[in-house]
Amino acid sequence: MRLLLDTHILIWAISDDPRLSPAARSLIEDRSNLVLYSSAALWEIEIKHNAHPDRMLCDAAQISHFARESGFQCLQIAERHVLVLPSLSYKEGARPHNDPFDRIMICQAKVDGLVLLTHDALIPNYGEPCVQFV
Repeated sequence: MRLLLDTHILIWAISDDPRLSPAARSLIEDRSNLVLYSSAALWEIEIKHNAHPDRMLCDAAQISHFARESGFQCLQIAERHVLVLPSLSYKEGARPHNDPFDRIMICQAKVDGLVLLTHDALIPNYGEPCVQFV
């Protein structure tokens, strides 16, 4: 399986955070799975680190280093990911989801045949089969 980790899952995986669910941990630790993280996650981390270094203790360079050390690969944002954005739909009546980083990661997973592992309860409202809530 080819996995794409959303930002929280990435941080929790490399920091061995207890909030990482056993299901997510099992998928990530399964050596037969390819584990990727998005350059969008790094962008999000850097923005949050710059705004609140007391709450986001690591910067994007540190996270990238630890992710690569863990055997994860970085997936760059490409034109093919951006162009599929209009195809995303959101469940009518669901609480709004305004995170552009999550939307591009959904697009990356959708286009590249990946499974996006997320703990964000709003992301499944896109109804994309590539999204797995863990």
